Amino acid sequence: MSEAGRFAVGIDLGTTNSVVSYVDLQAGELPDNSVLPIPQLVQPGVVETRQQLPSFLYVPHESEVSPQELVLPWGECRNGVTGMIARHLGSKTPLRLVASAKSWLCHAGVDRRSGFLPLNAPEDLAKVSPLQASQVYLEHLKNAWNQQFPEYPLQQQDVTLTVPASFDPAARDLTVEAARAVGLHNLTLLEEPQAALYSWVKAAGDDWRKQVKVGDVILVVDVGGGTTDLSLIAVTEEGGNLQLNRIAVGDHILLGGDNMDLALAYRLKAKLDAEGKALQAWQIQALTHSCRDAKEALLGSDDVQSVPIVVPSRGSKLLGATLRTELTWEEVTQSLVDGFFPQVSVHEHPRQALRTALTQLGLPYASDAGITRHLAAFLCRQAQSTDTLFGHSGDDFVKPTAVLFNGGVLKAPQLAQRLMNVINNWLQEAGAEPARLLAGADLDLAVARGAAYYGFVRKGHGVRIRGGIANAYYVGIESSMPAVPGMEPPLQALCVAPFGMEEGTGTQPSAAEFGLIVGEPVQFRFYGSNVRRTDHAGVLLEDWEPGELEELPPIQATLPVENRRAGEFVPVRLAARVTELGTLCLEAIPRDSTQRWRIEFDVRNQQSA
Repeated sequence: MSEAGRFAVGIDLGTTNSVVSYVDLQAGELPDNSVLPIPQLVQPGVVETRQQLPSFLYVPHESEVSPQELVLPWGECRNGVTGMIARHLGSKTPLRLVASAKSWLCHAGVDRRSGFLPLNAPEDLAKVSPLQASQVYLEHLKNAWNQQFPEYPLQQQDVTLTVPASFDPAARDLTVEAARAVGLHNLTLLEEPQAALYSWVKAAGDDWRKQVKVGDVILVVDVGGGTTDLSLIAVTEEGGNLQLNRIAVGDHILLGGDNMDLALAYRLKAKLDAEGKALQAWQIQALTHSCRDAKEALLGSDDVQSVPIVVPSRGSKLLGATLRTELTWEEVTQSLVDGFFPQVSVHEHPRQALRTALTQLGLPYASDAGITRHLAAFLCRQAQSTDTLFGHSGDDFVKPTAVLFNGGVLKAPQLAQRLMNVINNWLQEAGAEPARLLAGADLDLAVARGAAYYGFVRKGHGVRIRGGIANAYYVGIESSMPAVPGMEPPLQALCVAPFGMEEGTGTQPSAAEFGLIVGEPVQFRFYGSNVRRTDHAGVLLEDWEPGELEELPPIQATLPVENRRAGEFVPVRLAARVTELGTLCLEAIPRDSTQRWRIEFDVRNQQSA
């Protein structure tokens, strides 16, 4: 190992906060996890270090602060400021604040490379894309690392960057692109729930084997700032040693702390409305940021019973004098506990509201705020996920035996306790033993720490969680049939990558041949499924049940002609491989040459090789 590549570094690029952790690969069999102190501006001209970098980007007006007040240890801030100061300034002027870039990064309904953030910003403000905002955060983290370890630049370390388990291939690819744009090429991606479990294993040491046993099913519930991420890990045995196997992940649910802050803001808005004090839209945005700070203060301390809230105004003496209120501990617990963690049956699943035909551009938030309903749907949907390991149970929902929490939201004891109560009520009604809580992790730092430990595990140490890809993937095949007026040819789905396919592996070319159009614009339609667990590569589905397959963003491509005519159908067999980063590549192999066309599951306009 070279001196320059001495550390395994884990980066949690979070929706609300980002964290860097690391282990020294030369420090022995079980090195300590350290968290990087991150220098950042906390107010104009004041630099302090924090363990977390708030994932906000603020573009100040030239009249707000001078360039001399926006200097970090490595130089001036040229494209806006991030961290604590961005969060502080943005709470007063939200129209200049970029937030939730990570959620936008996985939103297939927008061009994630185009500059549209902040939404509804002033015309004179240079907007950024979700990809650019992610790069800004990573650049700040890289500079913080290189300032502390100038002899071991981050660009030369083994970096593990975490993503939600439910991130689709396009969002994973964009995350990799953001990291490479700032020079991080020695890169591995890791699902956040797995990282949280790695952190728990590392913290427990050898005792982790005493806390779980063969047959256990660990439910990982990660409720962060922007998303709720669900995973199941099964405990098996091989050669007398316990093994951990990731067996299921949930859908990408845009539901988390951001939704809770907005709920509190509207509760205070109703209170102000009752007093005859109306708020404008921009003031509600500012109020939401204030509620975030107040929520953390109220749920983080038993001594704080209320927090004063001042709603910013634009110079009105009347508004400035009267728009004051407070958020109480009782209001927070009522709104969040009952609103987001309701006591429901395991068979009560998210309600789908009728959507309005036209909506404003925004994130596709979950329409049902009940996290417990989403969890119930996940456990029922994955009822057969343990069958291949433990045999067919016949149960109508997975019955976890242990629960691991992650994410800043579940730091609040009231929310964590309610969630455990709901889960154990389900188990009790089903005649099962109550699940035990795997405790001891720092929910703010666990993902970064687990990612760093995973880098250590990849060197051949410790225990590794087995998993592979979390979905089966399919490509749409148009049926060959005579034209029928008003009817499109039926679409079949060919499995190109089965559930659990390991990174760095590939499938054999399909036995069947398909016609590939070259030299003309075409569209590839892809599908994913987290419930069809037994389909093997090459299986062609004629039909499927509603909800079994979810269509992914299509890929537009014009494949090179390669000595053929434009528009020609070329007989090909299909194979797929999964890269070490989790990107899925589809290869089309013609029968009459060694040429291969490659279509990657990402978001570029041209996909060929």
